[in-house]
Amino acid sequence: MKPEDLILISVDDHLVEPPTLFDAHIPERYRDRAPKVIQTRDGSDVWTFEGSKIPNIGLNAVAGRPKEEYGIEPTAFDEIRPGCWDIHERIKDMNAGGVLGSMNFPSFPGFSGRLFAAVDDKDLALAVVRAYNDWHVDEWCGAYPGRMIPMGLPVLWDPQLAADEVRRLARKGVHSLTFTENPSTLGYPSFHSDAWDPLWQAMCDEGVVLSIHLGSSGQLAVTAPDAPIDVMITLQPMNICMAAADLLWSRVLKKFPAMRIALSEGGTGWIPYFIDRLDRTYDMHHLWTGQDFGDQLPSDVFREHFLTCFIADPVGIQLRHQIGIDNIAWECDYPHSDSSWPSAPEELARVAADVPDAELNKISFENAARWYSFDPFAHRPRQQCTVGALRAEAEGHDVTTRPYDKGRFTKQVGVDLGELAKQATA
Repeated sequence: MKPEDLILISVDDHLVEPPTLFDAHIPERYRDRAPKVIQTRDGSDVWTFEGSKIPNIGLNAVAGRPKEEYGIEPTAFDEIRPGCWDIHERIKDMNAGGVLGSMNFPSFPGFSGRLFAAVDDKDLALAVVRAYNDWHVDEWCGAYPGRMIPMGLPVLWDPQLAADEVRRLARKGVHSLTFTENPSTLGYPSFHSDAWDPLWQAMCDEGVVLSIHLGSSGQLAVTAPDAPIDVMITLQPMNICMAAADLLWSRVLKKFPAMRIALSEGGTGWIPYFIDRLDRTYDMHHLWTGQDFGDQLPSDVFREHFLTCFIADPVGIQLRHQIGIDNIAWECDYPHSDSSWPSAPEELARVAADVPDAELNKISFENAARWYSFDPFAHRPRQQCTVGALRAEAEGHDVTTRPYDKGRFTKQVGVDLGELAKQATA
């Protein structure tokens, strides 16, 4: 399939939260304590919340920068593309990149909202989680219906409150909940505990996917303190591999057969070996470990419950039938450093050159739409959803890769972010 004929829905992108996020959604009694953006003496823009300071992290927002500058830390909003934090500019960037739909994981709260969960005042924490979710659904996703897949932050510290929030968000059309890859590392009950049962039940009842992003536990595979960062980047999918094993052998899928789990930014090439190992482990050990999947093999259970995704994974594409053609979805990862935006359609068309159109459609958009109950064609005709059609809408939008130039992005959109930051802290 030619790049311009593709339809692309990305199941893993990211946003950098704007300074005005909480303005319209936090209850008045918590307004003074809500997270705020302040500008430090060195010109950095940082989020502050209950004594914590969270800067923007370099690799989280490098869209539009040359690769040799990926190690330079953007610390202010005027150092990053406005599409990272401004929904109107994001849609322009999506159009220019040929991306029809996108699901966006959070940044400063952590992928699973663990920053909010760590606050001692749980009433404040709950108000902040709900305010974040309302902003995400009503403003970020609601500004352009049919373009964003809404996703909720969890209430990590209380499974019943978490279940209540899932049901509340489901009434707003949310079918994705971001969650930690290992709650145990954050001090919460593990996947093997029954403590999470109210949450799992709510997700099954409401048709909500558990979206687990690598690094959401706050830990990544690191071999040694002095190991080069390349080691950590290479081993990132191992966190997702461990989460998949943890959940598959847990009681969750046996007690909640309607559970669906997405392994976000985990890649796919490793999965054929992983499911082969699952089946081997079951065959050799289930009689003494007590595991029982009835007439199914663990590989069958994996394909029934797990969605996998990739950015550019030629090996995974070659082994797609061993993984399960209905279990693979594409991601862009904008604006992170693994993303190939704005040339992602060309990259996908190249690695999938031998894939039949029907199979490629599943991978590029159909599986994502089905798993996340997302129907972009209810909002725009299908012929206007292709890469070629979207790029035609973005004609003239600047996607040039340029070296760092302080203030360039602020001038591009005509927004005084310093003033925004001052308003947020007033």
